[in-house]
Amino acid sequence: MSIVILHKKNLSRRRLLAKARQYADQHGERLLLIMADPTWEPMYFDRTATADTTSIADATRALKQLAVDEREPIRGIITLSEFCVPIVAALAAEFGLPGLGQDTAYAARDKLRMRRAFAKSGDVPQPRFELAHTAAGARRIAQEFGYPAIIKPIIGCHSMFVHKVSTEADVDQVFDEAQRGAWDGFAFDPLHAELRDQYAGGVLVEQFVPGPEISVESLVIDGVTHSLAIHDKPLPQGSTFEEIYASTPTRLPADTVTEVLAATARVHAALGIDTGATHVEFRLRDGREPVVLEAGARMGGGPIYRSVLLSTGVDMLEAVLDLATGRRPQIAPHGAPVPIGFRNIFPEQGGRVVGVVGVDEANGQQHVHEVEVFRKVGEFADVPPNTYEGHGHVIFTAPTLDELDRRFAELTRTLRIETDGRRPAEAAGHA
Repeated sequence: MSIVILHKKNLSRRRLLAKARQYADQHGERLLLIMADPTWEPMYFDRTATADTTSIADATRALKQLAVDEREPIRGIITLSEFCVPIVAALAAEFGLPGLGQDTAYAARDKLRMRRAFAKSGDVPQPRFELAHTAAGARRIAQEFGYPAIIKPIIGCHSMFVHKVSTEADVDQVFDEAQRGAWDGFAFDPLHAELRDQYAGGVLVEQFVPGPEISVESLVIDGVTHSLAIHDKPLPQGSTFEEIYASTPTRLPADTVTEVLAATARVHAALGIDTGATHVEFRLRDGREPVVLEAGARMGGGPIYRSVLLSTGVDMLEAVLDLATGRRPQIAPHGAPVPIGFRNIFPEQGGRVVGVVGVDEANGQQHVHEVEVFRKVGEFADVPPNTYEGHGHVIFTAPTLDELDRRFAELTRTLRIETDGRRPAEAAGHA
């Protein structure tokens, strides 16, 4: 049998592709890749087909060709990319493979459709929301909701082009850039053209929910939610909501955890998620009530996979591959959760990388489990809200959560990417 991975270029996924290769070998499966611009990725696969992963039609063509030429029947298809979720759902439906329904996949990627699904369910607390097409419209909505408010794209992820605005002047200052980024910045998204036309280039304006932010990592099996880990984000949030530090197990009291887990299951039900991995983000209003920000119908990105694995012993990718191939995952946590933290690495300012400091020193520390830096000297590294992922990360453990915080502070001081502060055009002008 064969398993297909529909993939987009992402340096942080190398470890996951290696794990998928290991899984295929253990189960006697062949591993097939569909992506637009393979370079190093094919080393983990038996066969590779190139396709425009912004196009359902082109991905379908590639999968049909693989199916014709492949010596084994195709048994399952998955993706590790937020942007490819709708395409995988479409391909699973056409080829009769396990996976999300197409309506669910679209709702998990279209944030206005997602909000409307939560509203229709009636039991998922969420912020007030409305579509805005102009700065004047955004000012009206924000005034109605009360400042501060949030301006965010309908597509996208990782808080890219998300802004918190506290005054009318803030709206005027960021709206045009936020609107332009919300669409031009995601031209590679398979839903880009369709949704840009459908919503006439509008963006979401949402009520700001004060309180701590968390994410919940879950597996849904036969419609039943199994939440594996809650990650706290203990740092104060800036105006662009970059994800710098996360830790698990959660510091929340037991009764609040119970509420969060119940809310996560209701989120899944509202979107129709009945199989696969999810990454659901909440704000806790008044520190207690879980208010959903958004939900991803896929495994959490970046270092979340390793964080869950190290903390609980549960391998979420293995479980996703099990579900895609008709197996039942084994997901019992291995003992009490171990305190895990991870830091996503951004430079202080966008620019050409002139140095990466502290990698060898961090790797030499017993409590550091993984250091990845994806930018090399001479490459450009941007900062939020103009980038949707860190340019590296470090994963570390500690005997207690307080000690975890201290180790985060030390790694922040000693491990960093340094840039010259110039945008690409500026750098070219000074070459």
